[in-house]
Amino acid sequence: MRREDTVVMSVKELRRLAVVRQAIERRVTQRQAAVLLGLSVRQVRRLVRRVRREGERELRHRARGRPSNRRPAPALKTRVLQLYAQHYGDFGPTLAAEKLAERHGIRFSAETLRRWLRAQGVAHFARRPRPHRAWRAREAAVGALVQLDGSHHDWLEGRGPRCVLLAYIDDASSRVWGRFYPYEGTWPAVDSFRRYVWRYGVPLKLYADRHTTYKSPAEPSVAEQLEGRRPQSQFGRCLAAVGTELVYAHSPQAKGRVERLFKTLQDRLVKELRLAGIATLPEANRFLAAYLPQFNRRFAVRPAPASMCIGRCLRGWIWPPSWRSRPRGCCAGTGPWRMAARSIKSTTGCGRRRWWQKNG
Repeated sequence: MRREDTVVMSVKELRRLAVVRQAIERRVTQRQAAVLLGLSVRQVRRLVRRVRREGERELRHRARGRPSNRRPAPALKTRVLQLYAQHYGDFGPTLAAEKLAERHGIRFSAETLRRWLRAQGVAHFARRPRPHRAWRAREAAVGALVQLDGSHHDWLEGRGPRCVLLAYIDDASSRVWGRFYPYEGTWPAVDSFRRYVWRYGVPLKLYADRHTTYKSPAEPSVAEQLEGRRPQSQFGRCLAAVGTELVYAHSPQAKGRVERLFKTLQDRLVKELRLAGIATLPEANRFLAAYLPQFNRRFAVRPAPASMCIGRCLRGWIWPPSWRSRPRGCCAGTGPWRMAARSIKSTTGCGRRRWWQKNG
């Protein structure tokens, strides 16, 4: 029985073969074949010569079935897989490739690492299908809406105390700011908002969930009912005093931008804290202050072309006494600063703490 060889060709190569056959049989000229194939007449002449000498099977790409000239060396592959198993066993391919380049000087594609890991049977990083949800358009201006939430997670993985990450993400640009606190309550919320305002200005709206820190669970009094007002939490009163509207989300999906941020940080930031050996809350906050600018450079987006920064430096806003310079960035104002006579207790009930207030 005669054995027949199988030749694998792509659709492009089959089409090229049909035209070259017509050129060999002189049904079309080589110039016409060049126009049909999008090649030069010289290249068509080479193809015709090759088919006549070596046969039609030689018209396929000669690199098919051969290893790539750019493939990494086997020794490099072995070393990368060993480093991954020793240091980055629970990392995804993208973050692992970043850390290999940053800490070990080995630079290559994350998709190459993904392919190697799948060949080794490592597939814990496979993405799960997500249900489709309607996407809300971003705000047009930076500072028009900022989402706030707290993430209760074992950020230090048992090396230190459990803590909460209070994170702010701008809706227009996805710019992130955050800080670790021992708990999620009124004073951490006020302190984090004060620090956010100091850096980026006062937002027009703050989007938060219905945690009792942000939304008061009290029933409205008769006076409030007559005036058409709802009871406010201490944090809500602080925001009202500076002109920021507090908007409540009715579901986690409603503030999906900050929820997705926490999903990313609970993967990336936890591993970064582990590699840095962070074990205390002050160390974690110092690390976070250096980490978030790098995070924003990579993941923040440009706002709409016609947008503008509307962070405001508000009259009467109170600042800490230890900070004796003006705010930076878009909320940098002018005028002298003096010590405010009132205490934070009058607005938040969190104890006597004196802040700075801008005159005029």
